[in-house]
Amino acid sequence: MILLIEQLLNGLQYGVTLFLLAAGLTLIFGIMGVINLAHGALYMVGAFAGAWVSIQTGSFWAGLLAGLVASAIAGVLVELGVMRRLYARDHLDQVLATFALILIFNQSTVLIFGRQPLFTSLPEMFSGSVEIVPGLPYPSYRLFVIAVGLAVAFGLYLLINKTRIGMLVRAGASNRQMVRALGVNIGGLYTAVFGLGALLAGLAGVMASPIMSVQVGMGDEIILATFVVVVIGGVGSVKGAFVAGIVLGMCDTMLRAFLPGLLQQVMPGSEAQALGVGISSMGIYLMMAIILLVRPRGLFAAQG
Repeated sequence: MILLIEQLLNGLQYGVTLFLLAAGLTLIFGIMGVINLAHGALYMVGAFAGAWVSIQTGSFWAGLLAGLVASAIAGVLVELGVMRRLYARDHLDQVLATFALILIFNQSTVLIFGRQPLFTSLPEMFSGSVEIVPGLPYPSYRLFVIAVGLAVAFGLYLLINKTRIGMLVRAGASNRQMVRALGVNIGGLYTAVFGLGALLAGLAGVMASPIMSVQVGMGDEIILATFVVVVIGGVGSVKGAFVAGIVLGMCDTMLRAFLPGLLQQVMPGSEAQALGVGISSMGIYLMMAIILLVRPRGLFAAQG
């Protein structure tokens, strides 16, 4: 039972990280109709900027601020310099252009920081552990990541559903032409949304940096899972991104933790390990296929 609770918490922590990435991506995809493969690169920008400043200053919080600022600025520059030329182009052009951005970001990072990964320390106030249940000490920092993800989800809910900006975002996701016809500065809205999406990606990168090494290409590894979250949740739906992120995070974590052991009950150990790892690796993609068979537009598809 203790192991189960621990893995559920690990899955929740991974799920909120996926949500932070997917929330920005689903807004960009849903409102602008742009397939942005470089979203993971913005995650990497936030992680590297945050890690470098944290190492130089010895302050995680200074690194957090630097990561948010760097990723938001990078996102705005990408939108102004590249994305505005892609809105009227087909998806193949968008894929090619944003894939080129991945290569540019990766090589620029190598030139600036080198190829060696960066390692950051946990913030001092979250360096210990909390006993969730008797016999289960759980890292305080992972609980902090979960709390930040839930707070961001609540903040986005208020922004999208309770403010004028949120009204424009929802209207833009449903009918961009009508929003433009009503005199809304659609270019400014696009830049703001893209900057917000980049900031959320950078936040995910900074929050992940004390847990894993910060290295070139780290965004490439997580962007596929992020797109799966967007597709399952429904393009343009922040609510869908939250639900899908949590479900997929827990599903992926539980499969990797328990499936090989369960298979060892019915087959030899080496075969069970190999099969379990293989199924676990494609578990979220199998889930996506099953869900899309039932709901082709995702769980909470934006109406349009």
